[in-house]
Amino acid sequence: MARDMTVGNPKSHILFFAIPIVMGNIFQLMYNVVDSIIIARAAGTSALAAVNASSPVFSIIVLGVSGLTIGASVLISKAKGAKEDDQIAAALFSLLFLGLIFSLAVMLLGVVASRLLLRAIRVPEEILNEASTYLKLIMLGMPFTYAYNAYAAAMRAVGDSKTPLKYLTFSSCLNAVLDVIFIVVFKLGVFGAALATVISQAVSAYMCFHKAQTTMPVLKLSRSDIKVRPEVMKDILSYGSATALQQSCQPIGKMLIQSSINTLGVTAIAVYGACAKIEAFALIPEQSIGSAMMTFISQNRGAGDKKRIKDGYISGLILEVCYWVMICFTLTFFGRYFLAAFVNTEDFISLGMSYLGLMAFFVLEAGFTNGIQGFFRGMGKMKTTLLATLIQITARVIATFILVPMYGIKGVAFATAAGWFFMLLFIIPRSIYIYRKYDPEK
Repeated sequence: MARDMTVGNPKSHILFFAIPIVMGNIFQLMYNVVDSIIIARAAGTSALAAVNASSPVFSIIVLGVSGLTIGASVLISKAKGAKEDDQIAAALFSLLFLGLIFSLAVMLLGVVASRLLLRAIRVPEEILNEASTYLKLIMLGMPFTYAYNAYAAAMRAVGDSKTPLKYLTFSSCLNAVLDVIFIVVFKLGVFGAALATVISQAVSAYMCFHKAQTTMPVLKLSRSDIKVRPEVMKDILSYGSATALQQSCQPIGKMLIQSSINTLGVTAIAVYGACAKIEAFALIPEQSIGSAMMTFISQNRGAGDKKRIKDGYISGLILEVCYWVMICFTLTFFGRYFLAAFVNTEDFISLGMSYLGLMAFFVLEAGFTNGIQGFFRGMGKMKTTLLATLIQITARVIATFILVPMYGIKGVAFATAAGWFFMLLFIIPRSIYIYRKYDPEK
């Protein structure tokens, strides 16, 4: 059910909208672990390596999808708040039309250049054939991946974060069942893994389309809505390209950071890998609150309600702080038990806690950065978030190369905090300036 965020308590809207996003992201992370276990045990280490080797290429493509959908979701949320249903339809069709073009390009790229792309990232020859098979089939299924993400973004933009969660859960469970059928029963290896993913994405895409056309009038497309609107596509590309570039900065920066950590030895590499997974789970709620703030602020910007924008901004940041108190306590007192799930030795846990003990306090900065970026996105300031992320990742990489030789794995935590600190130095004054200058009549 679509949520109208232009009325009602801002904290309740943001909190209850964010919860399904949190659950969906956590479920997706857990599913990825299960999926890897099925592939490794049923098809062997080489099959798992082939799938993992393909991930960097496909991740960049998904970033492009994510950027476009975020760009469109801002327009849809704004139109929702302004009660302009025709503009919602225009943005949704434009997003789907751009997706058709994007998907055809990706499919062609997969057929023609999958092996070249994998060789470019130095995939070993012994797994190149399997990796190419997996990547090619996944890229051929791009229309389904794009359609699901487009409709999920549109549903969240109009205030419905529960339906995408339900379909994500069903799709992931279906994918796991198909993994067992194709990989374990029929012994199809990586081809079976890719086929399972494509089929589950196709099913989830159809479910989203059917839901929108039958029970969500605000997202139902009629024949009159099916027309190319260059000005709407231009806005989506303007917002989406900045967001895609912003997201692509992170994996590039993390590769550079990993190269510095690799100098610390095998134990430190293993410890950081475990800590990074724990940290990923810890940061999901903060990121989800930021996404909820984006939708809340976009809807109220469409309604021209400056007071509710302010209330939503402050309410979101309060929720970020409340969550930080909880996660700080959890990581400080229970972090060692999370680490023990990976390797239960005192040396491993002690080194891991030297990192997690610091990050427990530093994630407060992450909460503020996510909340403020949610504000910027809701206000349509995508280029600001791009510049802020460039500042953050640049400072973090530089600090990593300086501090890791001095402090070891603790230096990574200090460097991460430094990146967030410099990001906040940029975005806090900018957010205040943008808010004060905002005029809902313009």
